[in-house]
Amino acid sequence: MKFKKIEEYPETITDGLKDHYHSVLKEIGEDPFRQGLLKTPERAAKAIQFLTHGYHLDGKEILRSAMFDEEYSEMVLVKDIEVYSLCEHHLIPFFGKAHIAYIPDGKIVGLSKIPRVVDVFARRLQVQERLTHEILTCIQESLNPLGVAVVIEAKHLCMVMRGVQKQNSVTTTSAFTGEFRKVETRTEFLNLISSDLS
Repeated sequence: MKFKKIEEYPETITDGLKDHYHSVLKEIGEDPFRQGLLKTPERAAKAIQFLTHGYHLDGKEILRSAMFDEEYSEMVLVKDIEVYSLCEHHLIPFFGKAHIAYIPDGKIVGLSKIPRVVDVFARRLQVQERLTHEILTCIQESLNPLGVAVVIEAKHLCMVMRGVQKQNSVTTTSAFTGEFRKVETRTEFLNLISSDLS
């Protein structure tokens, strides 16, 4: 059986966005009626809804849907989680990787839920600093673990394609709670995310 992915968007919102994108094309000097651009306003309208669908998701609800009682109390780390977001200042993408760890205190969560929480907050108009803290706070408040660590490394196309145009610049942000504020725990986390265990 062939798998078919279906994306559905509210017709009224899509139509409104289409009109705006049509106007944008005209304002920049393009012909929205030429063959290559005929469907661009609709495609762009659907794309922006997909890229910002995090506004309609609840990270805490996602985590609570797969929480389990478990006495494990060592670090749980999910690293190299792909991050794709839109800079709220220019509506230009930034992308990279998130590394997230927590130390359980009687509760663990299904591992796939951590990348899902990243998407909840990344699929919004963002700045990397806020994104880092929103992920941290969501995990801390949902699981109430002994500590949470979040590091995000990202390239910002607003720095690469425009502005200072620095092609190789990478921005790193970090946030820690609880046990990760201790030097030895934070050092273990940072060593793990920089090592290749393969």
